[in-house]
Amino acid sequence: MSTKEFGTDKKLEIDNIFLGIGSNQGDRELNLKESIKLLNSRVGKILNSSRIYESEPWGVKEQKNFLNQVIEIETHINPNDLLNICKNIEYDMGRRPEIRWGKRVIDIDILYYQSKVINQENLKIPHKLMHERKFVMIPLNDLNENHLHPILKITNREILNKCIDSCKVKYYGN
Repeated sequence: MSTKEFGTDKKLEIDNIFLGIGSNQGDRELNLKESIKLLNSRVGKILNSSRIYESEPWGVKEQKNFLNQVIEIETHINPNDLLNICKNIEYDMGRRPEIRWGKRVIDIDILYYQSKVINQENLKIPHKLMHERKFVMIPLNDLNENHLHPILKITNREILNKCIDSCKVKYYGN
């Protein structure tokens, strides 16, 4: 965590966060790009982004494959407000409540907020299922394989190596 000065006597806490984004409806790649643009304008500066991966659906299998990516952002927004902003971006891009793990124009998940642990009814950080999903752990490892999961006490690389998810994930590149 670092601080930046604004004005002469105020300091604002700046945190690095990791978000997972995914889409399997419409122009999936354009949906990822649009969500990143909105996150950059509403949440904070995009520091880094993983490669894009295509993955089989997780949970509900009878749907189109997803494109997935992980981004790292610098923000001063607290975790609860961040969740609300992510949900608003999903809504603004056309996502409506449907079946759990079903099709979606965009999905934005908070994976890590620095090394904070938050266990509220509507917000769990680190993301409670990330360690079970290769479509999250592979792009997350692109960005920071040595980040220590604050609950499991192992690195992202170790989590990926232990992940038993059988869904196929492949690089979606040109």
